[in-house]
Amino acid sequence: MIPARRVKLFSNWFARYMRFRMRSYFKRLVVMPFKPKEGHSVLLLCNHFSWWDGLWGNYLAYWHLDRKLYIMMQEDHLRKRMLLNLFGGFSINRTSREMIKSLQYAANLLNDKENLVVVFPQGQLVSNHTTEIVVEKGIERLIKNIKGPCQIVYSCALIDYFESLKPSVFFHLYDCGVAGEVSFDELTERINNFHQQALKAQVDVEH
Repeated sequence: MIPARRVKLFSNWFARYMRFRMRSYFKRLVVMPFKPKEGHSVLLLCNHFSWWDGLWGNYLAYWHLDRKLYIMMQEDHLRKRMLLNLFGGFSINRTSREMIKSLQYAANLLNDKENLVVVFPQGQLVSNHTTEIVVEKGIERLIKNIKGPCQIVYSCALIDYFESLKPSVFFHLYDCGVAGEVSFDELTERINNFHQQALKAQVDVEH
């Protein structure tokens, strides 16, 4: 696997640069009210439907959740964009035995309360219109290996245009519980229940 080589100076610059770029691509980025638990790292599980997803994870980590970003990426994707390695990107290869090493690496990062690790539980791109989030079993292994206090947060990103030529992004965040205190089946159920609630709530968002 390829471990992260996170450089604070580059990470801070990148977060500011990408916020500037996002303001030119999107009309609004709206984060629903959410406060992370003090003294806990954050495992941020995001629905995965676009090229932007990892960058949105960076945006949430830096500007709203106040944690140091790390992000699990497909190894072939990371090799094509190795600059992201300096901003916290590390690799996973789901077809290799090294997948276990990547999951343990992510768990070790989450033993530090200052860290946030972005993982896409679906493991592949799926339309954000889906009503079901299929959580891969690797998430269960990752969570079982976390030793420190870690809050599991689900982020449901949804897009609408309304009257604008530019899309607006709405981030619905949900506290799924603390690692070690919620079973995998219960976690999957909580994610899906909230995802469906977010889809319904999206109908009534202000625009």
